[in-house]
Amino acid sequence: MKKLFSNPAALAKYLLIILAAALDVFGVTAFIYVGSDSEVGLWYALYAFLMFIEAAVALVCAFGIKKNPRIYWLAVILVAANIIATIFDQFGAVDLLFVIFNAVILFVLLINRHEFLDSKIS
Repeated sequence: MKKLFSNPAALAKYLLIILAAALDVFGVTAFIYVGSDSEVGLWYALYAFLMFIEAAVALVCAFGIKKNPRIYWLAVILVAANIIATIFDQFGAVDLLFVIFNAVILFVLLINRHEFLDSKIS
């Protein structure tokens, strides 16, 4: 069977790094709104903290995806959760782009799963 991408591991790695960078930008943006309203500020701080944690997990997935099948499945769960969480939130143009980007990552991961899992069965 011919591979869809010439190096799916590298593609997945770079897409996850871009995802981590986007989450960091979203986290910094959420921190900007912390001081705007005292009631909502705590929620923005929590969202920012969670985005930074998710960005760190995305980086762990990016650099460990070829080394451990559990990290592959963590990456699949991470991007699937991003899609689900974004759809059930207020939905706008940025959310649509985020869902599409996560769907691309999920597609790359699932269509090339043999690349990440088969090498570990020795």
